[in-house]
Amino acid sequence: MKQQIAAALIGLTLGTAAFAAADYGVAKDAEVMVQKAVKHFAAVGKDKAFADFATPAWVDRDLYIVVLDFAGHVVAHGTNPKLVGKDMSAARDPDGVAFTNLMVDSAKVKGKGWTDYKFTDPVSKKVLPKASYCEKQGEYAVCAGIYKR
Repeated sequence: MKQQIAAALIGLTLGTAAFAAADYGVAKDAEVMVQKAVKHFAAVGKDKAFADFATPAWVDRDLYIVVLDFAGHVVAHGTNPKLVGKDMSAARDPDGVAFTNLMVDSAKVKGKGWTDYKFTDPVSKKVLPKASYCEKQGEYAVCAGIYKR
């Protein structure tokens, strides 16, 4: 009987962990979202794309689009409109990583790439490792990030 209860508890725990993990995007999800956003941007132009990226249609679980100009200004943000227009070039994570500049450089210099840094998870309120994937579209870095839970 104890073994059956233990097995049931393990099953419930694993089921809960699997469900919780499904609530968060992974690297491939971020890449696909950015590629879709870059295509949308190219098809409809920047003004329409920037407005579209701020709608719920462009939010998938904890994934959303952020667009930065090459000077580090936020020009579109999927979940925080207060950041639009802000210069984030001086932003640093708790370890001093200039993540905005690195994100811009990954797109501007390489065309695409990942940037690792730490950021506060809005759900847990804990500083967690995060990675953002960015691709170049014109004079912009189109990005989406994942928390490494």
